[in-house]
Amino acid sequence: MKKAIEAQPDAETIIFLGDGHRDFEYCKQFIGDKRIYSVKGNNDFHCEYPLRQIITENNENIYITHGHYEYVKSSLAGLLIKARENNCKIALYGHTHRQQTDYSDGIYTFCPGALYDDEYGVIDITDKGIICIGMKVK
Repeated sequence: MKKAIEAQPDAETIIFLGDGHRDFEYCKQFIGDKRIYSVKGNNDFHCEYPLRQIITENNENIYITHGHYEYVKSSLAGLLIKARENNCKIALYGHTHRQQTDYSDGIYTFCPGALYDDEYGVIDITDKGIICIGMKVK
């Protein structure tokens, strides 16, 4: 997690999608003055993080969740419904622990993967569009 944070020094925001909240709490010291958002995963016991959040970055609403309550291992339909209900163009999740980017009916869905596989994600939101990029820690 520390290496992923250090690999993106120009990032304005760090989003933690659950499972490993103790590691995330430790790594907050390396984040500096970036905005931080986090949600609780199904393996985050005794954790006070919310189950989901709606955040706004560069004028775009983003639905963030671990994904276990949206049943993302079966289908992204529940995730898309929640994103649409909350006027979000991006929905982030982590429960599957596999990098995956999809676009459906005006909504980007993105799982950045799992840090134990050296995977993380970057989202670039500009006036020209949205790009979700699966990355690997080097």
